[in-house]
Parts: sequence; C-alpha cells; structure tokens
Amino acid sequence: MNVLLWIVQAALALLYFAGGAYKMIGFDELAKQFGAIPRAGWAAVGAFEVAGAVLLVVPAAVKRIAHVVPIAAAALAVEAFGLSALYASYSLAPTAANPLVWSVAMGLLAAFVAFGRYARRPRG
Repeated sequence: MNVLLWIVQAALALLYFAGGAYKMIGFDELAKQFGAIPRAGWAAVGAFEVAGAVLLVVPAAVKRIAHVVPIAAAALAVEAFGLSALYASYSLAPTAANPLVWSVAMGLLAAFVAFGRYARRPRG
C-alpha cells in the first residue's frame, strides 16, 4: 500500500505542479473559458496548487514532518472539488478535453492519498 501511495503522490505532485504553473502563467486562456475568476484568482489557485504539489512529496521524504502530507492532500482534494463545481457550471461533457473530468479524477486521487496517509500514520 505504501508503494501505491508513493506512486499516486508523485503523479499528483507532477500534475498539480504543472496545472498550478499553467494557472499562474496561462491565465489568458483560462479567462476566455472561465470568466468568473479574475487573473489574481487564477494566480492564487495556481500558487496554492504548486505549494500543495511540493507538500505532497517533500515532507514525506523528510519524514520529520510527514504529518503534513495528509493535510496537503486533503486541501488539494477540497480545492479540486471546488474547481470541479466551477467547471461543471460551464460544461458537463465527459470528454478528455473537459477540465471537469481531470479535476474530479485528481480530487479523488488526492482524497485517496489523504486517507491512506492519515490511516497509515503512527498513533501516539
């Protein structure tokens, strides 16, 4: 189970880092598709995702602050489901090009990591 959690954490970290960087840099394209959030909003969401991506991997590797990983994963899951609600208001088409599909999938994986790391945490 630990190996599976590490694989999912690494994949999520890469996806969230790339998605966060895109949200910080490619806000013009996002503003065309989703006009509800201004430039500063997309930058804040992107910075949150980049920070979350780092917190998915670094604390677990350090092991002293490994308790941060389930918190970061849970925060990213909540953020992904919040963005899913925004994306759903624009399109519910189940296609690979729809960000709703990716957001829901990443939210579910982040929730899996949060639960898995919280459940495997040593008690005491």
